[in-house]
Amino acid sequence: MLIDIAAIVAGLAILVWSADRFVDGAAALARNFGVSPMLIGLTIVGFGTSAPEIVVSAFAALDDNPGLAIGNALGSNIANIGLILGATALVAPLTVQSATLRREYPMLLAVTLGAAALMFDGDLDRLDGVLLLAALVLVLGLMIRMGMASRANDPLIQNYVDELPEPMSNRRALSWFFIGLMLLLVSSRLLVWGSVNIAQALGISDLVIGLTIVAFGTSLPELAAGIASALKKEHDLALGNIIGSNIYNLLAVLPMAALIAPGPFDPAALLRDMPVVITLTLALFVMGYGFGGPGRINRTEATVLVLAFVAYQGYLFYSVRQAIPEPTALAPLACDLCRILT
Repeated sequence: MLIDIAAIVAGLAILVWSADRFVDGAAALARNFGVSPMLIGLTIVGFGTSAPEIVVSAFAALDDNPGLAIGNALGSNIANIGLILGATALVAPLTVQSATLRREYPMLLAVTLGAAALMFDGDLDRLDGVLLLAALVLVLGLMIRMGMASRANDPLIQNYVDELPEPMSNRRALSWFFIGLMLLLVSSRLLVWGSVNIAQALGISDLVIGLTIVAFGTSLPELAAGIASALKKEHDLALGNIIGSNIYNLLAVLPMAALIAPGPFDPAALLRDMPVVITLTLALFVMGYGFGGPGRINRTEATVLVLAFVAYQGYLFYSVRQAIPEPTALAPLACDLCRILT
């Protein structure tokens, strides 16, 4: 068990570091080949924050643990809104001016409801995966189009440009790209291995491990980015990262389970976890959209988000405790085994 815990801790630490290096290298290469900084910010940088979730879920599905992949996608969205956005707004209440974000709120809500509809039959097959990826392409096109239309005066677009890494040579960019990619693959494999071993040792589902340990760990880049953006008063960027990451989680991470290990999934993902994702997404829409004025998430609303996340994690912990047999329940079996051996 200690080795498995060490594997998870090491995997998460390397995962966060390698994801940053991977994005830096990819963004620098794109800039060197003439891609505009705005497009890099809207696509590569946004996609990079979900790279840990994508790779971890792919390895989980390849290991025939689709529950971990589904739990990672749903749990990351819950952590992004409840914990990360809540903690960010507690540090500095968020005021949103971006017209682009006002158009992305309904998009995230539509994506969330669409993913729930595909999961409604209790089965994620390859057609579902293809539909989710097709929706990803469509959403990316819409996001780029919206960014192009409002680039002149939208603070979000300028924030994306300002956050790009410093220019670097092609040789250095390629080095960071491949180093980041290799370590991303290795650390993801290490994280999945340790997580699955712990789930099996404790007798709990890989879905719950994905919803808790893995989801929290792969969301750490968003937590760091959100708090840093809030402290720099880049409120639109803090919210934009969360919205973009949640869209990618549903349209790029969730399809990993559908395409690599299609089939029925744990009903709890639909009946327990997806309603929490929808509720928090609706809460984000109501708090941040700003009907009739700028959107604002104050400390009271942030506290509600954090408490909702804590309550959800507490419920998961309670359900896991209920599922694990008490030592007294194993005592008769142990006694019978002792009599047989003696």
